[in-house]
Amino acid sequence: MSARGILNLLQEFSIPLIAGVFCALLGANLDPEWYQHWFGVAHGGESEHVFHFGFSVFGHLVTLNFLINDVFMVFFFGVAAKEITEACLPGGSLNPLRKAINPLFATLGGVVGPVGVFFLALWGATQMGIYDGSDAVQQAALRRGWGIPTATDIALAWLVARAVFGKGHPAINFLLLLAVADDAIGLAIIAVFYGDPAHPTDPRWLALVLLGMAIAYGMRRARVRSWIPYIAISGPLAWCGLLLAHLHAALALVFIVPFLPGPRRDTGLFVEEDEVDLGANAEHSPLHLFEHQMKTFVDLGLFFFAMGNAGVELAGIGTMTWIILGSLVVGKTVGITAFALVGARIGFPLPSRMGPREAVMAGFVAALGLTVALFVAGAAFPTDLHLQGQAKMGALFSGFVGLAAIALGRAFGLRRRSDGESEI
Repeated sequence: MSARGILNLLQEFSIPLIAGVFCALLGANLDPEWYQHWFGVAHGGESEHVFHFGFSVFGHLVTLNFLINDVFMVFFFGVAAKEITEACLPGGSLNPLRKAINPLFATLGGVVGPVGVFFLALWGATQMGIYDGSDAVQQAALRRGWGIPTATDIALAWLVARAVFGKGHPAINFLLLLAVADDAIGLAIIAVFYGDPAHPTDPRWLALVLLGMAIAYGMRRARVRSWIPYIAISGPLAWCGLLLAHLHAALALVFIVPFLPGPRRDTGLFVEEDEVDLGANAEHSPLHLFEHQMKTFVDLGLFFFAMGNAGVELAGIGTMTWIILGSLVVGKTVGITAFALVGARIGFPLPSRMGPREAVMAGFVAALGLTVALFVAGAAFPTDLHLQGQAKMGALFSGFVGLAAIALGRAFGLRRRSDGESEI
């Protein structure tokens, strides 16, 4: 197999992410001090125990964790924003809106369901005496975890859906659209609800974000046909604005990518390689080229994201672990299924060849929260490493949903083959 073929295989099966998870778990459990030294978060006097580069950016000590979560993840969320933007273009899965009503309605269930299960489970744990209901500070800290189970890992969900339903089945497009919309909501949740509690939001600095957006709009009006100026000029302005405003700088490109000129039709994040001639750059829009030229960097970089975020000591498994996992599995499955079937009842049918069984399985596969759930867990519990570790373990355990879904799909004969493409 050629080097390019090996690289494609690594990307298709999310091998860097999975390898990073295993390496992080090994490092955190075999030598916790080593792991915390290289990938820990520096808090005040703890900075002497965490590796850093000896300088700060706007008061943030530059550590490996900072470079991973506040710099690399900018491009990860930028690629996610590309998919959302392209889905809204003519020919995309969100255009016209009517054909996307059912999966979008199901997406709402995929957010409401997990949040409802989270608070129900938290109430149950408090009633059983696991958490102290009279401790208002503890309860407020625990409630911050509600956003973690709303996440769906787009790439892994797509990979598992293909294995469960077979290439070309309309349930794959249904689930992919649901995951994209779900992550759009997730981005909003991170931006609005997960600022740094120790540093209240300073909205004055958001003027830099608006300036970056204005410059990007100006470049679009000037018909700039390369994605690089948009990202290199407007991106840093948005990043600095968010960082100074004490919001998550990782979301910087979410505000810039929508201004990149897009294709006439949605080409899709997971389009097959033989369907796109990547060498014919002139035939592709800046929006399309941004994703395809950054995808290898992002996919391989997920190894370091997992290495820096998935290092949880197995002894740290606790109640929050099961609350997060249960909220993902039960909340996503029930919420998505219920809302999809209600949508069908009120006049917005499921895609062809999708019935209740397929809707249930799509909801179950959507419980794969891994990547985004890990990120949100770090944002939800930035200083309480005990709760953060438990929540991250719940996000990691959601990865086993993929194996269970493949086994269940085969047991119930859900796999269907199709030679043509299916639309929602």
